[in-house]
Amino acid sequence: MFLFNETRASDAELQAAPAELLRSFYAAKASINPNLDPPSIPPTINSVLANTVAEQGKNMAIMAISEYQGMLQNFLVGLIGAKRVLEIGSFTGSSAIFFANALKRNGVAGGPDANGFKPVIGLDISEEFAAIARRNLANAGVEDYADIIVGDARANLASLEGQTFDVVFLDADKPSYKYYYDTVIEKGIVAKNGLIIADNTAFDCATVYIGHPSPLASDTKPLDVAFAKDIDNDTVGRALHDFNEYIRNDPRTEVLMLPLYTGITLIRFLDA
Repeated sequence: MFLFNETRASDAELQAAPAELLRSFYAAKASINPNLDPPSIPPTINSVLANTVAEQGKNMAIMAISEYQGMLQNFLVGLIGAKRVLEIGSFTGSSAIFFANALKRNGVAGGPDANGFKPVIGLDISEEFAAIARRNLANAGVEDYADIIVGDARANLASLEGQTFDVVFLDADKPSYKYYYDTVIEKGIVAKNGLIIADNTAFDCATVYIGHPSPLASDTKPLDVAFAKDIDNDTVGRALHDFNEYIRNDPRTEVLMLPLYTGITLIRFLDA
């Protein structure tokens, strides 16, 4: 997350920003194409993010994707010509709104398909967050493009066997990432020419295990570093490191981790 709004900073904020932050702001602004329809940044997304901070607090609000990440993911959806998106972890709906807009640009129509599914399927454990996400999707005018299914993602993933998605976005409980990854591949839920995006793969609690083989031994000691961990949870850190090492060595796929925010990993099949 930026120290100021990543696309609407004041002159004072810009003048006080370090070079790296200013570069990030410049990149975000330079990515907004005024000719896109729907627009690069959905008109309601700023209120979605502001309301998430107000209602859930800043510590929870960081679970929402940023404007720049939304634009990046939209670009990737357009690049591969995606028609369907599955997100595991929807929170308050910001990513689903971006995905719905990206599919609109790809010429995808809203509404349920022959199997009763809309183009974007979101899985979330929380009925509270699902209700907020549905409200935000309606306010954004894309409620016909996305369904939020509440419950345990493992069980709900099983119910999607036989469905195929062009993009799968992993943004739920981190210790389950390996399970979600294997399941969407082994059950054919992600298309062979599709893309898996895994969020938060470089949480500070994971990066301290750099250089350690996977799986981590029970007595493995992380680096003794001074920076504050994003999530001070060794279980999450170990699980993410194991996941990162697992997919890095998986002969089925190629991975590229982007050092943006708390890590965004792009994953594609090698034999598509």
